[in-house]
Amino acid sequence: MLSIQRRPIGRGPLVVAILFVLAFAAACSAGAALGPAGGAPMPAASAAPAADQYRAGAADLAAGAENASGTGGVNGSPPEYAPDEQGLLIIKNGTMTLQVAGLDAAIDRATQQITALGGYVSGSDRSGDDEFATASLTFRVPAARWNEALAGLRGMAIKVLAEQSTTEDVTTQVVDLGARIANLQATEHALQGIMDRAKEIKDVLAVQAELTTVRGEIEQMTAEKTHLQQQAAMSTLSVTFELKPNPVRTEQQQFDPGAEAEQASASLVSALQSLAKAGIWFAIVWVPVLLFLAIVGGVAFVVVRRVRGSGGGGGGPIEPPEPVAEAGA
Repeated sequence: MLSIQRRPIGRGPLVVAILFVLAFAAACSAGAALGPAGGAPMPAASAAPAADQYRAGAADLAAGAENASGTGGVNGSPPEYAPDEQGLLIIKNGTMTLQVAGLDAAIDRATQQITALGGYVSGSDRSGDDEFATASLTFRVPAARWNEALAGLRGMAIKVLAEQSTTEDVTTQVVDLGARIANLQATEHALQGIMDRAKEIKDVLAVQAELTTVRGEIEQMTAEKTHLQQQAAMSTLSVTFELKPNPVRTEQQQFDPGAEAEQASASLVSALQSLAKAGIWFAIVWVPVLLFLAIVGGVAFVVVRRVRGSGGGGGGPIEPPEPVAEAGA
């Protein structure tokens, strides 16, 4: 059991020490974040550590250039750093669609070319059959051999149907992550010293909680930094292989008597359905309407005839006019 009788450290000084360490780490992190982006000037207390971290990052990039000059790291693993001629970390991604004479031969030849450059196949997919078969391969290529890989793949194809590439500069992100990791490691070391001097259980638990948080942030940033370095070291190239189409076979494939018969039958059924629909509407809607209009018209016609037949002067029959005698009779 821990004894609290041997000059225990008061809780007040311990809290002040923890707050001081965290405030120092936050100030250093803020200075490192503003420095590379060209933001506001950093305080004098944090400018020097940030500058040291950037110089260390530049040294790491220079050391990584030697690792990137070969085909890979130890046992064929990708190098940790792969800066270009200007010392930058560039993530390159590209896609290509190639027309080839034979699918299997093209896949084997492309794989051999990429392997000779120090790359490897990270994924593959194949679909279709006969002349409509296609294959897609994803290659990881060393960044320094990117242009050679593109040129080699273009040379083996009958025709380049499509090609696209993108780049992303992550140098600033990697250096900034390195500076933030160094600051967090300093904070971790200071907290470890405070925990070594703590005597009470509650103080040990409080410092341990802070250490757990700091170590989690260090692991997260380290993983992100490693991922960016690996993406920059080994570029990603997705290649789709397609066979050259045969015009005669293509026309044969386009003409399908069964499909044409089905389409004609579908058109006939559609026409008959339209006629049946029109007959149903006529029988249910228009026949009653026309019948009603015929009844109304017949009644009106009878009424008008009766009115005209019963009309006249006094209500009696009209006498015919007497004949006029001719002159000289």
